[in-house]
Formats: sequence, C-alpha cells, structure tokens
Amino acid sequence: MAERDNRRGNRRDRDETPEFADRLVAINRVSKTVKGGKRFGFAALVVVGDQKGRVGFGKGKAKEVPEAIRKATEQAKRKMIRVPLREGRTVHHDGYGHHGAGKVVLRTAPEGTGIIAGGPMRAVFEMLGIKDVVSKSVGTQNPYNMIRATLDALQAQSSPRMVAARRGKKVADILHRDDAPKAEAAEA
Repeated sequence: MAERDNRRGNRRDRDETPEFADRLVAINRVSKTVKGGKRFGFAALVVVGDQKGRVGFGKGKAKEVPEAIRKATEQAKRKMIRVPLREGRTVHHDGYGHHGAGKVVLRTAPEGTGIIAGGPMRAVFEMLGIKDVVSKSVGTQNPYNMIRATLDALQAQSSPRMVAARRGKKVADILHRDDAPKAEAAEA
C-alpha cells in the first residue's frame, strides 16, 4: 500500500508544471590560497519569474556550482515583486532606475518590437513576461547593479488603475483625459 502511494506521489510531481522559470545570469568563481593549494568558491546570480508579471533575483554562494544556483533560486523566489504590464506585453510608461553606478532607462514599445536590452536586463524582462520593450543601461556593466537598477525602474511603474485609486478617480477619467478638450472644441 505504501509503495502504491509513493508511486502516485511521484507521478503527480512529474506531471506538475513548474510555477516559475529561472535564468542563470552570472557565475563568479573565487579562490582562496591556503597551505595545501587553492580552495574555490562560487557565487551565482539567478533571476526567477512567472512570466505573468512577477519577477525576483537572488544570489547564492557555495563551494559547488549547483548548490550556489539552488541557494540563489530560493532567495529569488522569496524576494519577488509584482509589476503591472500593459496588455501583458510591455510596461505602462517610460521609466528610469538606478542603483550605485548603474542607471537604466526603460521605454514602452509597439507590438512586434521585441526585447531590446542587454544581457542581465534581458533576463529580467523575459522572466517577467515582457515581450516589447526598449532599454538602455548606462554607467556600469556589473550584472548585480544592472538587475537592481532594472528592478528599481520596474517598481516605479504604475498602471492606470493604481493611479486612479491613488487620486480617488475612475480609470476612464485617467485614460481619456486628453480626449475631453478635443470633444468640447468639436461641439462648439
């Protein structure tokens, strides 16, 4: 009986699709010279996302690469943020983010543009589920700072619904603000 339950549990684990996708961005090998030679350690940087508007990054350090990746993935899952997406494919508005010397500019893009971004930023956008965005990284090529600057810019994103709630207005008032003067001029 216990064997059958065990098999059933394994089948369930196999058929289950993973909730999050992850992308290894960087691995750093460090060495410490000791009396008998060198000891190596590894640091991994991983970006995790559900490709539906949630993303996070983590870093892990260990003596072996797989253990460092596992630690980084667990940390990334704990530190996920939610980002509002327009039409599920791009950001709502242009944004700017920075961390340390890393500066990042994000711009909305029309459908079919694709992801125009550098390595670490591209990983964040792919794990987030963004399909069209133009971005530029200025100031540093350090992947840690580039990812933090990108997440800073993404956290500043706000949807029309969030703006309407903050101002105590309706979403329609926020979205069609510039159409109102044209309609009044046409009637006159």
